[in-house]
Amino acid sequence: MPYQIAILGASGYTGAELVRLIATHPHMEIAALSADRKAGLEMAEVFPFLRHLALPRLQKIDEIDFAAIDLCFCALPHGTTQAVIAALPRSLKIVDLSADFRLRDADAYAQWYGQPHTQPDLQAEAVYGLTEFYRDDITAARLVAGTGCNAATGQFALRPLIAAGVIDLDDILIDLKAGVSGAGRSAKEMLLHAELSGGTHTYSAGGKHRHLGEFDQEFSKIAGRPVQVQFTPHLLPMNRGILATVYVKGDAATVHQTLTDAYAGEPFLRVLPFGQLPSTRDIAGSNFCHLGVIGDRIAGRAVVVAVLDNLTKGSSGQALQNANLMLGIPETTGLMLAPIFP
Repeated sequence: MPYQIAILGASGYTGAELVRLIATHPHMEIAALSADRKAGLEMAEVFPFLRHLALPRLQKIDEIDFAAIDLCFCALPHGTTQAVIAALPRSLKIVDLSADFRLRDADAYAQWYGQPHTQPDLQAEAVYGLTEFYRDDITAARLVAGTGCNAATGQFALRPLIAAGVIDLDDILIDLKAGVSGAGRSAKEMLLHAELSGGTHTYSAGGKHRHLGEFDQEFSKIAGRPVQVQFTPHLLPMNRGILATVYVKGDAATVHQTLTDAYAGEPFLRVLPFGQLPSTRDIAGSNFCHLGVIGDRIAGRAVVVAVLDNLTKGSSGQALQNANLMLGIPETTGLMLAPIFP
């Protein structure tokens, strides 16, 4: 019998992406879908691209019989998930796609999200969901906290380099471009077509972006001492995708070989031949992350470029990858979809 799956927040982009991926999963069946304001609607009314699927009607969370659910994905807005997860059965496996459990330290959470964490016990229990680096912990976990999509992209470019000690830890700059779906589906003036199309702009610059909390947490843990990176994100008029250009001080050939060795056995991480750089067009709609390395004209410096789809590898695909591990299913199941091109 397939595992019974609930998706909370199914009317958002990541919720819809989960439905798209799980619809053809051989060992999972979508048993419940929730949406607060759209409760009572068919999923096809909210997302016509899913009208070919036989899906349960959207309902409110308190209407779901969780006794019949094996695993629950929470794709709810940041700040709302803590109370929801606290009220769910303790026997239920949960993958959270929000930011509510990504940071282990309560003070760090309050610093970056502007409010105290209301569920410190759950925060301490949650396993950070960057699959390739927390695989064993995720397999044994009840609650997994998915990463930020920007944070995942930067970490794929840098974690092996920091661990191997091949770059200067005090000279790291991440210049990142992101598609608009990463900002969610709620109406925002800055995301209006007339405001966004035909141009681009920085946002949360100057060390204000919340995903810096994840960079600080993870990079400092690897290095065994505080590591702070410069990080500037930019919003591009494209629907999907993230491209992170990472500037580091270190030998370019060594940087490339370190990444190649680190990801040699990873099914979703691809390091291009030295001197080649990836494009977001080559990973759209997939759970793959492509990385490339080139040398800089300044000796002793390297440029690493990492690309992934923010809705798939950066969020819902990562969540499904983690759920597979939690349920004892082969990790790649339902996720070996080829990217969409053109």
